Amino acid sequence: MRNVFLVAKREYLEQVRGRAFRLTTILVPAVFAILIGVGYLSSIGLGSNKHLVIVADDPALAGEIRTQILSDKDAKATVDVIAPASAEDRAAQLKQVQTKAVDGLLSIQSQSAGLPVATYTSQSAGDFTTIGRMKASVNNAITDHQLLKNGMNRTETDALDKGVSIATYQVRKDGTIVKSNAIISFYKGYVMAILLSMTTIMYGLNVARSIIQEKTSRIFEVMLAIAKPGDMLAGKLIGVGAVGLTQILIWVIAGAAILGSAFAAPILSGDYAIHFSWVEGVLFPVYFVLGYFLYSSLFAGLAATCETEQELQMYTPLAAVPVWLSFALIMLVINDSNSFWSVTASFFPPCAPIIMFLRMGAQIPPAWQFAVSISLMIASIWAVLAISTRLYRIGILMYGKRATLPEILRWLRYS
Repeated sequence: MRNVFLVAKREYLEQVRGRAFRLTTILVPAVFAILIGVGYLSSIGLGSNKHLVIVADDPALAGEIRTQILSDKDAKATVDVIAPASAEDRAAQLKQVQTKAVDGLLSIQSQSAGLPVATYTSQSAGDFTTIGRMKASVNNAITDHQLLKNGMNRTETDALDKGVSIATYQVRKDGTIVKSNAIISFYKGYVMAILLSMTTIMYGLNVARSIIQEKTSRIFEVMLAIAKPGDMLAGKLIGVGAVGLTQILIWVIAGAAILGSAFAAPILSGDYAIHFSWVEGVLFPVYFVLGYFLYSSLFAGLAATCETEQELQMYTPLAAVPVWLSFALIMLVINDSNSFWSVTASFFPPCAPIIMFLRMGAQIPPAWQFAVSISLMIASIWAVLAISTRLYRIGILMYGKRATLPEILRWLRYS
């Protein structure tokens, strides 16, 4: 065990003292913050300051639509109305759109029976923000127009347009009821799943690269004089895993400090409040450690059979397949966290860490499912580690020859 801890200490100190650790610890959260900020800032003003023209057969209905569009303060639109409009008026305004004199043309044609027909013409095919606002405005205006014609007053129609807001709550197993928000729950599970998958694969690859570098420099020949191959692999896994936990701990402390500050308090209150349970806090490091050991054991075995980092990179997409599969199931898991496929995916060891946190974002699964999931992961780690250790014992001393599948099978038999 002494050799294991010596190797683990060497790996830990070597990486923590390195420039890459400092840069990733600071830059990764900064990059995510910048991306979120850019996404938010770029979304401000989408579909606003448009110059629109409404051409319609019914002046009253056209006026209602104009009122609905102008009532949206975010749109900041300029709306002209031509009603009643002739075919020549419609053609002339279409020319205005073509020459970019106006941004869009909304045409309303009344029918002898049934609802009017609405068409919107612009030069952009991707302005979904304006199209969405237009659809809501037209539908509300038609409803108000019909209700006003049947004797309802303006105050009543405005109240109907606002609709009824639904407050959502979640009842927990202990009987407590807390306010919930589906969007916040989705992003909470999503961010935790991304953090978990990113770190486990990143540090699993670090183990593999370390093996390739030491194998290329032949430092193994010296290290094997004082330590067994199994002790070296175990120490490498423990040391690099401790680096990952250290980095995540730094991110968590920094994130908690930011979220608990006076700056973030107004943003994260009310509907945007984020709630973390003690179960999530306890299981995150558990699933990180298990996921890390599973992927790093797999990468260690692959690295022992490779000669260069370029050759190792060819296998990386295969290892990322479970991650892609997990995120492909995200909508299913969030919408129905107790469905057959959600539960089955959470029992599949390579997907279990990500799927479990996606499920916890919506609803905490039963304790027996955590027990089954963790047990299957431990069994998988033991199996993968046993195979990787055998490959490691022989592969680290093999030079100048690419390992074929028959030769890898012989290595497993020899060791």
